[in-house]
This record gives sequence, C-alpha cells and structure tokens, in this order.
Amino acid sequence: MMIPLSNLAIAAIPTIVIIFILFKWSLDYKNAIYAVFRMLVQLFLVGYVLAYIFKAEISLIILAVLLVMLLSSSWISLRGIKENKKQMFIKAFIAIIIGGGSTLLLVTQGTLAIDPWFLPSKMIPLAGMIFSNSLNSISLAMDRLSSEMEHGKDFCVAKPIALKTSLIPITNSLFAVGIVSIPGMMTGQILSGVTPLIAARYQIMVMLMIFGSAGISSALFLTLIKSDCEKKSVKE
Repeated sequence: MMIPLSNLAIAAIPTIVIIFILFKWSLDYKNAIYAVFRMLVQLFLVGYVLAYIFKAEISLIILAVLLVMLLSSSWISLRGIKENKKQMFIKAFIAIIIGGGSTLLLVTQGTLAIDPWFLPSKMIPLAGMIFSNSLNSISLAMDRLSSEMEHGKDFCVAKPIALKTSLIPITNSLFAVGIVSIPGMMTGQILSGVTPLIAARYQIMVMLMIFGSAGISSALFLTLIKSDCEKKSVKE
C-alpha cells in the first residue's frame, strides 16, 4: 500500500515536537533539523536508485553495488580512528567481506536459494543489513579496545572485552525480540499482508545472520589488528 505524502507528514508530528523541545531547551535543534532533512533526501534518492537497480538483470551492476557498500562500511567503521587508518581500512574490509560476505552468500544461496543468484530485490537489502551491523560491531570493538589499552591493559586481555562490547546491541536485540519489540522487517511484512508465522521465519533468519556476521567480522578484525596494536603499545 502506497502511503500518500499527506499521510506521511502525520508521522513527522512527534519529530517536530522533539525539535521544538530542543529549541526551547537551548540545545542543538539545527543539527536535528539537518539530520531529518538529510534522511529525507537520502531515502527518497535511494528509493529512485533502488528502483533502477532492482530492474537490472546484469550481475556486474549488483557486484559493483555490493563493492561500494563494502568499501563504504569498511571506511565508516573506522571513522573514530586517526592513526594508521589506511592499514586499518584494509583489515576492516577483509573482516567485513569474510564475516559479512560469507553470511550473505549462505543466506541468499542457501536459505533463500534466490534465482538468479544476484536477484537485486533480495541481495541488496540483505547486504545492507549485514554490512551495516558488521561496521557497527567493528566500530564498537575498536572503540572499546582503544579504551582498555589506554588504561594499561594488554591486547590479549582487552580483545575479548572489546568483542563482548561489540555484540551488546545485537545480543540485547536477541533477548528483546518478540517480547519487548517486533523488529522492523517483521513489522513491515505483517503490514504488507504476510502472515505472522511466515514473517517470524524471515525475522529469525535476519537475527541469525546479523548476529553471526557482526560477531565474525569484529572477531576477525580484532585478530587482524593484533600486531598493530601491540607495536603501538610498545612505542608508548
């Protein structure tokens, strides 16, 4: 069901309220307005782009899109890092392509058995979920690892702490799903008319692939950067 723009504007009422509160409390309401505006532009643009991509029947186009997503997620995952960023970028890319890429292949070619193998309407959205969670996991892991090592902990001690921290968001989601919240994908399917039992199976697939890809990516990244972190620790 297409949502009319006039009806979509109704959903913006709570957003307008919080922006007004930010203004009254002398907080950075301009940044909130910019964030909302940017979100609107990005989503409308991606809607048009995806409409074109979904009609594509050329595997090279889909592979190019996946490569851009991989490169972008690898770079964004390291946005808080200033030193050795190029070396870290390569290792983040390797971690995401192995952790996220292998999970994407298992889900699309095994669980869903999509045909053709690059079916854009399935491949691109699933890749987006997998890569975005992988980058968040790596970002959290690196942030916690840096914090622990700054407090004098050895890499071998800090590494498992960083991995555990990186998995907190998705682990909390695993505990909360179905009890505290009905995830976005399942909600969207139910709203589109899919039966709750079928929607639940798809959501289980999504939760498993996100947990697996995020965990493998962050664990592999932490393993790959061991030598760099130990060298930095020795210099300090």
